[in-house]
Amino acid sequence: MSGDLQGRAVITGIGQSQTGRRLGRTGFELTIEACKKAIADAGLSVEDIDGVASYPGPGLGATGMSGASTTQLHAALGIKAKWYLGASEVAGQLGPLMEACMAVSLGFANHVVCFRSVWESTAQGSGGFGGSFRGSYRASGFMEWTAPYGAISAANWIAMLCDAYMHRNGMTREQLAMIALNARRNAGLNPAGIYRDPLTLDDYMSARIISTPFCLYDCDIPADGAIAIIVSRRDASNGLPRTPINVEAFGGGLYERFTWDQRADLTTMAAHDAAASMWENTKIKPTDVDVAELYDGFSYLTVQWIEALGFCPQGEVGKFIEGGGRISLEGQLPVNTHGGQLSAGRLHGYGFIHEACTQLWREGGERQAKKDVNVAVAAAGGGPIAGCILLSI
Repeated sequence: MSGDLQGRAVITGIGQSQTGRRLGRTGFELTIEACKKAIADAGLSVEDIDGVASYPGPGLGATGMSGASTTQLHAALGIKAKWYLGASEVAGQLGPLMEACMAVSLGFANHVVCFRSVWESTAQGSGGFGGSFRGSYRASGFMEWTAPYGAISAANWIAMLCDAYMHRNGMTREQLAMIALNARRNAGLNPAGIYRDPLTLDDYMSARIISTPFCLYDCDIPADGAIAIIVSRRDASNGLPRTPINVEAFGGGLYERFTWDQRADLTTMAAHDAAASMWENTKIKPTDVDVAELYDGFSYLTVQWIEALGFCPQGEVGKFIEGGGRISLEGQLPVNTHGGQLSAGRLHGYGFIHEACTQLWREGGERQAKKDVNVAVAAAGGGPIAGCILLSI
């Protein structure tokens, strides 16, 4: 999935609900809060919204992993939708937002509210989370080959891929740690961050191992929260209070099998495919990007995105992130300026879009990148699931 939108799709507003651990609020309530904030942020009313898009869509995802469906939000707010979409795991969760950009570009809608909501942390605390295996379970697909060995989690699959990358390219755990340490520093400056206490390299290296080489701090944080984004047709954004953010290009390429373990080169992922398809549709270059908000369900996924998007040569990410200077707020390429999912909480791809817009509008406060931010990229997903969006102002 890729395309040149020719400047017809823009982002005009963003909203984030209360975000935290075990808030005890329903995902539906958090969804309504985020969407109302985004609509107001864009200077619109509910009556102006004529499109709705969400991930993952109705009836999909384990308990806690979907706060509300597209149709539930539509009914609750009384939206008169000309276009709507609820989609499952496509383009690293960003598929519905990409589809919304196409919808407004083609004139199917003027203003689309796109959202992602979770109440995963509360569901885990109440014992209702559906993401763990209890009792008998019949494995299918590639898990027929991994589950008998106890590798039933993405933590296991991605850790093995990370180990292969380290073996081939010499990246060390000390270098990988910079992703987590950078995220924690930035989350400490983010009022909405969940984990804000300082994290040192010693803390990282002494933390318990989850799945070699990943320790506790390489894994993201289940959270409760919602993000909403308003995607508008450029002509319909005239007179709105914010400077519209241009959606320059996006990519959701999948050039090989939809599998975690059958790529020709296991030191790459679909992130490389998505990035390649995005760069084909823009004159902007990787060197033009001012901030990068890159998926960090696990720290290694950020490493993959840095390489896939062309910010460093293939195989040299370890050197690029060593010491953390290049990816800091003061650095060449500030990464995950809000703290990412490793410290700010797992709101999936939409949290990265929200932060990219925050940086482009220069509203990051203490965590604002220490440079002029005119171009940003946001990326989501890992393994065979990947999507990225290029924004400018």
